[in-house]
Amino acid sequence: MAKFNPGKKEKSVGIEIKQAIMTGVSYMLPLIIAGAVIMGIARIGASFYGIDNIWDGSHGEAASALVRMFHAFDGFGGLALSLMLPVVAGYIAFSIADKPGIAPGMVAGLLAKELGTGFLGALAAGFVAGYIVRLLVTKINLPKAIASAGPIFIIPVGGTLLSCIIMMYVIGDPLAAMNRGLESWLLSMSGTNKILLAAVVGGMVGFDLGGPINKAAVTTAMAMLASGIYDPNTAAQVAIIVPPIGIGVATLIWKKRFPESLQDAGKASTLMGLIGVSEGAIPFALANPKIIIVNVIGSAVGSALAVGLGAVNRAPISGFYGWLAVESWGVYVLAITVGSGIVALGSMLVFKGEDLPEKQEAKPKFKITKA
Repeated sequence: MAKFNPGKKEKSVGIEIKQAIMTGVSYMLPLIIAGAVIMGIARIGASFYGIDNIWDGSHGEAASALVRMFHAFDGFGGLALSLMLPVVAGYIAFSIADKPGIAPGMVAGLLAKELGTGFLGALAAGFVAGYIVRLLVTKINLPKAIASAGPIFIIPVGGTLLSCIIMMYVIGDPLAAMNRGLESWLLSMSGTNKILLAAVVGGMVGFDLGGPINKAAVTTAMAMLASGIYDPNTAAQVAIIVPPIGIGVATLIWKKRFPESLQDAGKASTLMGLIGVSEGAIPFALANPKIIIVNVIGSAVGSALAVGLGAVNRAPISGFYGWLAVESWGVYVLAITVGSGIVALGSMLVFKGEDLPEKQEAKPKFKITKA
């Protein structure tokens, strides 16, 4: 029968959860760094041709071979980043249940991505898959004749199916409903004080860095552009880049305060911020969720400052290549600087030089024994 064999003392739930998150982060980092650098090359290169949307499919048929190449590069970087949530979920599950948890965790993480639940959903997917697989391994007793079917059939199939069912029918629907509610709420605020609206939009965008709350704010802000309402978009585009730039700069100035495994991620985070990709700050939020509070404050202040001082961004562009096109661009850059500075300074209160645990070796915790 299949038995779970930890081979070491039981850890407290808190320590196990923290180690699982850190393990997921450590395996996710190479994808973020690779994706960020490749996308940065593409978007910076395209900016010399006056192109600010190199990801648009039309550039794949451009007359210039270099433009087509930059479009392909951006796609390569996007592919790397698209693996981010499945990988972090898979290796969170791996930390909890070892190798049997990887496949269910990755599939559940991919489903979380498809459902638009962001990295918070991916975290949930990893833990759901990990604990389901652990439960299956410890509770399923098979006759000796078919014991070998456990790790190669019953565990991966059952673990994946149960994890996806929970993600689809328990976690996904509430988050989707929350998205719709947030969008309606933002639309209802469009006629109120513009500084307050900017702060709310900025805080939402900075909260989950590409997750459902972020997407609700950004999508609603972009939708308002068609009606000639620019303040929410201005706030959103500032907030998208404040966390990754702020945290990235902090890792350059106060390098020793950050875990060694996150120091290189800081360089990628800065680059991703400059090209308008907020996901660069995700590894830091996973490593220490307290930074989320700092991100929200920095994003809210930067957004409110930009809108309050009269900056107007009429395009859904947050990367540096679009800053000069913003009305009152000096104020816009100042707001980004102030917001990023708040995040950089706040990170000193959150990261205090503690390192992440080393990656676990991929050795199974279960074994097949005679019934």
